[in-house]
Amino acid sequence: MRIPLILKSVVIVFGLVLLSSCKEEKKTVTEDKVVVNFKKEGTLTLKKTDSDSIIKIIDIEIADDEYTTQTGLMYRTKLETNHGMLFIFPNVQMRSFYMKNTKIPLDIIYIDQDLSIVGIQKNAKPMDETSLPSEAPAKYVLEINGGLSDTWQLAIGDKISFTTTND
Repeated sequence: MRIPLILKSVVIVFGLVLLSSCKEEKKTVTEDKVVVNFKKEGTLTLKKTDSDSIIKIIDIEIADDEYTTQTGLMYRTKLETNHGMLFIFPNVQMRSFYMKNTKIPLDIIYIDQDLSIVGIQKNAKPMDETSLPSEAPAKYVLEINGGLSDTWQLAIGDKISFTTTND
């Protein structure tokens, strides 16, 4: 059975419309590699729990859907010191991340529903698929450049607050 040319055209147009309606991409493809650019989607403040003093304020990208939580900071070749990615999950549970296709070392910071840090995986090795679990249930995960959690002296119990550009 042959499919009429008009039907093939309709299917192709529908597919293109469906693809273009997906979340705006932040990546471009060059001849030999994927380049993903930072897109500020909010601001995150890190605070000491005992004094409520501000440790650092950074710009963040948000990962809150299946595609962005699966890809995270994969394919990035750099991340500025004042940038990070905040993963927002719909529930609180034990989490585990890995570094598949991630080219830069990261500190992975697990945060509970009360916005308190409950675990830190420091200097996660690029391209390593070893599981890096949380130490307690988490609703949020913050990824920053490897080593910054020590530089900023982050500790379990420190707090975050954040705003998104949609707020």
